[in-house]
Amino acid sequence: MAALLALALPAALTAAVSLGSVDIPVGEVWRVVGHRLAGDPPAPGTRDLIVWQLRVPRALLAAIVGAGLGLVGTAVQALVRNPLADPYLLGISSGASLGAVAMIVLGAGVGSGVGFGVSTAAFAGALAAFALVWSVARRGGGFAPLRLVLAGVAIGQFLSGFTSFLVLRAGDDQQTRGVLFWLMGSLGGAQWSQLTVPAVVVAGGLVVLLARARALNALLMGDETAAGLGVDVVRLRRELFAVTSLLTGVMVAVSGAIGFVGLLVPHVCRLLVGGDHRRLLPVSALAGSVLLVVVDTVARTALDTQEVPIGVVTALIGAPVLLFLLDRRLEPR
Repeated sequence: MAALLALALPAALTAAVSLGSVDIPVGEVWRVVGHRLAGDPPAPGTRDLIVWQLRVPRALLAAIVGAGLGLVGTAVQALVRNPLADPYLLGISSGASLGAVAMIVLGAGVGSGVGFGVSTAAFAGALAAFALVWSVARRGGGFAPLRLVLAGVAIGQFLSGFTSFLVLRAGDDQQTRGVLFWLMGSLGGAQWSQLTVPAVVVAGGLVVLLARARALNALLMGDETAAGLGVDVVRLRRELFAVTSLLTGVMVAVSGAIGFVGLLVPHVCRLLVGGDHRRLLPVSALAGSVLLVVVDTVARTALDTQEVPIGVVTALIGAPVLLFLLDRRLEPR
């Protein structure tokens, strides 16, 4: 499965760069990329600009964000022992969105989405939201995954409402429209300079989560069983808090809110490769990359007159697929 996805990712990236308002032949795409990688001067004409400056950074950012969403969804589902949990359901993305929007409205601007100010604000919002959800879920002692999910839904809705209020309070109508579009998910305006922070964070998150893969497997069997196997459950959860909040914060900062990827990708990959996180984590990252590259290409090319927010496309694809999977799993056997 991993090998198949590793082959599909370059194909999806090539198609993403080739297709658009101006279609560019695949051979020309690779010629431009090859010249640039070799350090040759840019070729005259607009194709070099379209391929190297506009479409390649966007396609790579889509791949990075998709991998990050796949990883964070896998980690969150292990944390709450629920295969249908995701950062949006637990309010983490709502906290990240609130932090990022607060920074944007205060003057950072939508186009500076990966700036350290916006990324830091999104991370802080994600971490604060997760901590609040967790503290509410832990009240009275013990840990109940259902209580955690319900707390996440309630707090996430509250934070989303506050984010909407903050956007409406912005004095610039153009800025308000830009932020609302960004909140629905957008990779428009991606630049080479925006790739470093998310790439480093996603790579680091993958390394950390893979190092704790056995502990994640044990956590799925319950806290007592995991502790009996030598896992420091409290420390593991703190690590997962930090990793998932950082991943979510950075992903939201660069792409806005993109739903269903973090929920659907780990769930489908678990059905295909099993629940062992040593396999599940890299497969989820690759599957998330391929999915978001394809979705972003569809979002750019579906309509001739305007770009469709990525979150709209993921919802239109993800909701029916999820309902189909739920129906299949609930069928009497």
